[in-house]
Amino acid sequence: MFVCALCIELFLPACHSLKEKRAVVRPVIEGLRNRFVVSVAEVGFQDKWQRCSVGVAIVSGSVGQVNEIADNVERFVWSFPELEVTSIERSWLDAE
Repeated sequence: MFVCALCIELFLPACHSLKEKRAVVRPVIEGLRNRFVVSVAEVGFQDKWQRCSVGVAIVSGSVGQVNEIADNVERFVWSFPELEVTSIERSWLDAE
């Protein structure tokens, strides 16, 4: 079993309220869940208007498939013009 966690930090320059932030972040989170069948949650900066941290968990039987899904997740997030990706961190769980 191979497990990878992505921590994606976002900057939302056009957001001036939490309501606007939700309107931008919701399609990203729902799109990741539906398109890639991964676990996704907003994990940080919930009280900030222009910052967001999204956690993504990927589990598979092969390291190649996990890497492929992680690459596709990153591309998907980068495709949203209304947000800026400030960092993406990959962490691997050693499950032996």
